[in-house]
Amino acid sequence: MEDGYALTGKKILVVDDEPDVLEIIEEILHMCVIHKAGSFEEARKCLDENVYDAAILDIMGVRGYDLLDITTRKNVPTLMLTAHALSPENFARSLEGGAFAYVPKDALLDIEFFLQDILEAHEKGSRRMGKWFDRLEVFFQEKFGAYWKEKMEEGPEFWQKYI
Repeated sequence: MEDGYALTGKKILVVDDEPDVLEIIEEILHMCVIHKAGSFEEARKCLDENVYDAAILDIMGVRGYDLLDITTRKNVPTLMLTAHALSPENFARSLEGGAFAYVPKDALLDIEFFLQDILEAHEKGSRRMGKWFDRLEVFFQEKFGAYWKEKMEEGPEFWQKYI
């Protein structure tokens, strides 16, 4: 992807209760039309009044899973972005809830690439983990432990569904 080529003009809803995170994402995704919301209520209003190409949702502080339910029903490809809810359980809950990706805020500076990945997957009609997971697999292994996938209570069915 060359300087956000495929993202140019895409309408993106970004929801986070941290204003600095909203500003950073807006700067990185300068080629997109960004709507920012700092709360569940603001985000719900945006989703009621607009059609989005994608959504980036924080989990904590903005009722991210409730918003994910709305974006999933509206067929808006959604990327869950988190710092505090970084765990294998939230990883699984995000994907099972309809998210196309689960990205740690540690990787915020690469949000452009993750967003591109989910838009490509959505366009192809695929819910499988793809490039975004390949980019983060080592991070998750370091963060969650060497055998984190095997220890997930969702079991091998989860991985068969998404990989």
